[in-house]
Amino acid sequence: MLSETQNSNTPLDEKVLTWSDEDSGLNPVIDSAEFAYKQTNIVQVNDESISVAARHIYHKIKVESYTPRTWRTHPLHLIPVEPYVASEPSNKKVLDWIFLISSLNFSFWSSREGHPDRYGVEWKSGWDDSEDNRKLWTGYWSLVAALNRALHDDNIPISDPYFYSSKVLCPDSLIASVFRPASQCSETVPLLQERISVMREVGFILCNSFGGSYQGFLEEFQRRHDGQGTALDLVKMVTDTFPSFRDEVFYKGKRVCFWKRAQILVAETWAAFYPDPTVTNTHPLFPGIRGPVIQDLTMFADYRVPQILHHLKILVYPASLVRKLGEGVDIAPGSKEETSLRAGSIVAVERLKDAIMGLIAEAPNQSNSIPNEVSSVLIDFFLWDLAKKLERGDDKIEGIRTAHILPAHRTRSIWY
Repeated sequence: MLSETQNSNTPLDEKVLTWSDEDSGLNPVIDSAEFAYKQTNIVQVNDESISVAARHIYHKIKVESYTPRTWRTHPLHLIPVEPYVASEPSNKKVLDWIFLISSLNFSFWSSREGHPDRYGVEWKSGWDDSEDNRKLWTGYWSLVAALNRALHDDNIPISDPYFYSSKVLCPDSLIASVFRPASQCSETVPLLQERISVMREVGFILCNSFGGSYQGFLEEFQRRHDGQGTALDLVKMVTDTFPSFRDEVFYKGKRVCFWKRAQILVAETWAAFYPDPTVTNTHPLFPGIRGPVIQDLTMFADYRVPQILHHLKILVYPASLVRKLGEGVDIAPGSKEETSLRAGSIVAVERLKDAIMGLIAEAPNQSNSIPNEVSSVLIDFFLWDLAKKLERGDDKIEGIRTAHILPAHRTRSIWY
């Protein structure tokens, strides 16, 4: 008997139902989020604040020329070669790197937030920086820095599925060393054993069914879709294939899909290989007539974007939730409050997207100065980057009313 809110599976459970069995062409995350948002009735979406924030974000996207190509400007990102050639070894390496990062992209909040001894990884300031220019990377970037350090400094092929799926070639102790913290840190990487289990699972599946690479998975994906596969089609294949990407709960008898890491895997793939629009508009990994149709994806329901949505007064929390967040009370995965936070964030960003698209429609003479692919994905990327800038003190929100920045909600989970 399922409780009111219960996780539908563990990372290694078998899939009972694939989305191809009930494919409506729509993203089930949107319907799921609307249902859970209404039924939990804890977090509320402020439509008036959405209208205000939409104008602010629309302006910032234009001024900063924030596009999918902005992905290539992050100093820790491994950048693919252009134009895309499937046989280019470095492109295969980038794809495997993106896949592993998305597989492990969960639970980086720290109980030592704001303290110098929180978990972090010391590495260069970027791929192009000198060895002397090193810094402490924390949060999500600690994952990226750890994998980069293993590849660059330690000569460990950590992103190769054949390597990390093998307990002989890549024992648990070696994986632990890959995530070793900087000397001043009192914490180790959260959920290490869960991360190892995920690596074994996804590596095994890639090696046994897709030629041992994410590139092989993408080739099989397009083969199944006759070269016409979209971003949402790829998300569904990811969740059908890899149990540890199957981010779902049951609430009041209905399956609620969040699919955070599956969607961000596809979004990172899309952004990393997003073509130079001055050269071509055809995405090399989504070459079909419809292209990637990235607008079908939602935001990625984690703990960082809800924090910035609340700061923008888009999400409204009851006093009891504000108190828990302020006191650092853990919120259980699959609980009513956690489900409401994640569902409310998805609903809010969908409405935010619609509001921004409305602004674009009202100002067609300015449409060429903003990205053609305004989507929940791009808005999520922008909000996440903004949240990190605010955290570092590198940016501030001016011209609109904001709420006090609350701590992000604390949920230990492999899903985000």
